[in-house]
Amino acid sequence: MRGWWQEIVGLVLPVVCAGCGRPRTELCEECAAGAAAGPRRVRPAPEPAGLPVVHAAAPYENAVRAMLLAHKERGVLGLAGVLGGALAAAVRAGAGYPGERGPLLLVPVPSTRRATAGRGHDPVRRIAAAAAAELRRGGTSARVLAVLRQRRAVADQAGLGARERQANLAGALVVADGGRRLLGGGRVVLVDDLLTTGASLAEAARAVREVREVGAGRAARAPSDTSAGTGGADHAGEGAPDGLRAAVVAASPSAFEINRN
Repeated sequence: MRGWWQEIVGLVLPVVCAGCGRPRTELCEECAAGAAAGPRRVRPAPEPAGLPVVHAAAPYENAVRAMLLAHKERGVLGLAGVLGGALAAAVRAGAGYPGERGPLLLVPVPSTRRATAGRGHDPVRRIAAAAAAELRRGGTSARVLAVLRQRRAVADQAGLGARERQANLAGALVVADGGRRLLGGGRVVLVDDLLTTGASLAEAARAVREVREVGAGRAARAPSDTSAGTGGADHAGEGAPDGLRAAVVAASPSAFEINRN
């Protein structure tokens, strides 16, 4: 049910589709369907070191771009369900490798405190929650683990090139102490709303791997552990020897073009 304030706004301002601007609807059927038209693997160029296998639901253009901006920057929170459904489709496309067990653990890339305060919400975390709910409705055990934190300030990424973004984010994320144990309880999928250069996801992957390596080292020192050295790594999946995956709602169109045969 729409909130009372949304009803009042609807009487004063014209209601248009957040994707294409069609009047008298907040989101038309065509734009909703286009958000998850065909999830595919994406690779930015240049590809940052340590980037896990990433799947995206749609190219970042036209209606999808408009919907993401409306949700993130204008607080059109009603779009979280559709965008979460698109993210769930990307998660399914990348998490179906054989031999893996346990629930899907969606780990959102965190926004800076300043960005979250300015927007009044954390868009990636909201979309991740909607994606987890959609996955559960489809019979897949999934939950959100918001365990990544900013441990130092970073500059605004707007206007930065690929190498500048990598340098800006290097070492910026850390797994919260309470999240170290939780990450071992399932299949980790890093999630974000958008992939451009891949720097954010690569840094998030570094932070998660760092925790896993520490855990593997502790297991190796345990006298009763005869399987030390594996670190729980899963070798299924091209480009992801540690089993780490990532999914986004949208990616730069060029990231899709690289993968076209």
